[in-house]
Amino acid sequence: MTPPAIEPDPGRAVALKEWAVVVRALLAGEQILDLRKGGIREEGRRFALRSTRVWLYPTIEHQAPDLVRPAYRRWIDDAEREAPPDRAIRVEGWADIVGVARITDPEHLARIEGKFVWTGAYAASRLRWKARDALWVLALRAHRLAEPITVPFRDGYGGCTSWVDLTELPDDPGVLASEPALTDEAFTARLGFAANDLPDGFAEPTVG
Repeated sequence: MTPPAIEPDPGRAVALKEWAVVVRALLAGEQILDLRKGGIREEGRRFALRSTRVWLYPTIEHQAPDLVRPAYRRWIDDAEREAPPDRAIRVEGWADIVGVARITDPEHLARIEGKFVWTGAYAASRLRWKARDALWVLALRAHRLAEPITVPFRDGYGGCTSWVDLTELPDDPGVLASEPALTDEAFTARLGFAANDLPDGFAEPTVG
């Protein structure tokens, strides 16, 4: 399954806000999936894509060791120890969102349980929350920056939200030197395996 070509959305330095342990897993090539329902500050209180090319904003808010699999719990301590002062954000990479799926059945979630760092119990809790809304499964092609960037925290970045506009960064992360977390071959294989475990595979992402 070849990832579709992605055209960056112009004029917006859009960042996907996610736990630091998950961002590290994406940039290390340990996972290519993210699960989203949308935070309480989401427009319309529902998740929707704002961009298909996004900065990866690591947050230490809400992380808890018992919510991730044992092999990755040390990354939570690492993220808290290495966090810049004054809540500044150390941005180490970005991603293209190359596919989306929506699931509502716990059985479908169970099929992909081993493909992310969360525990199965925590992933199931994300599915149950706002049960009438489907759980989004995002497939991300992550890239590590050659030189990480630290940007100051702003009040508007806080709270439970999926999207943040990082005004200090270029609109298109692809203009900076970076390398993919996985080779083309490895990513395509992972994407295909994940698609096979979902009832309808991945759809092409649509903004809005």
